Amino acid sequence: MGEWSETGASSLAAITRDTSTLSDAREDFQALVETIWRLRQPDGCPWDRKQTHASIANNMIEEAYEAVDCIESADPAHLREELGDVLMQVVLHAQIAADAGEFTCADVARDINEKLIRRHPHVFGTPGADSVTAESADDVRAIWSKVKLAEKAAKDEGAAGAGERPEGLLDGVPCGLPALMQAQKVSRKAAAVGFEWETVQDVWSQVAEERAEFEAEPKGSAAREMEFGDLLFSLVNVARKEGIDAESALRASTMKFRSRWGAMEQVAFERGVAIDSLSTKELNDLWDEVKRER
Repeated sequence: MGEWSETGASSLAAITRDTSTLSDAREDFQALVETIWRLRQPDGCPWDRKQTHASIANNMIEEAYEAVDCIESADPAHLREELGDVLMQVVLHAQIAADAGEFTCADVARDINEKLIRRHPHVFGTPGADSVTAESADDVRAIWSKVKLAEKAAKDEGAAGAGERPEGLLDGVPCGLPALMQAQKVSRKAAAVGFEWETVQDVWSQVAEERAEFEAEPKGSAAREMEFGDLLFSLVNVARKEGIDAESALRASTMKFRSRWGAMEQVAFERGVAIDSLSTKELNDLWDEVKRER
């Protein structure tokens, strides 16, 4: 690993030697690390001192989603703030680990830096190997996948040498991901090793089969709920075969619904009508009216 770090450091220095913003970032990041360290000291903040990885796990998710909201709304001022909140979560988790003697924030930064350098041989080079080039984003994805496979092979070899079972195909997919995103990652990994339908029409046939199984189960039963999950999972595979990101597609549809509903509320307000007093037919008519305008 030392080779990678040394290569990356020298390459980065050559590229950015005169870029003052890098030294600013280094100093400011160190200041943040020291602030979080101070908050965790015996005479620091009672709240920060009592936190564990588990107690603030949901905070990481919430802050990340708030940052995504800023990205999707093209709000750089708030994005700057929300990225700071995400970074604070990273540093706080690292400090909790440091206090437990597990790893430090420097370890976290070093590990991801070395990983980035390993997975970008077309930028930083590969010690002792022929040069690698990339002319497009597709080339980069192929390089990234190849390096990841090599990393996994090395890890599996180490596990085998220790008499342990190699990491499973799906073990690297976090169970804490949103369900739709997790389904996409799981289906992609399975398809990558050949567990796949030949055509998208075959997947639509699977969707029809899962729908029939859903409708065959008693309403309100656990089995019906499970079959509905199978139906959703099949639709995720349709999206994958079509080159559609299911998570993004559903988010976009939900945002479109929210926008139109907000417009309905505005129209109802302008007409002096409470929207929850409208009948189903009136709501549908108002929806169609707004839909024609948006």
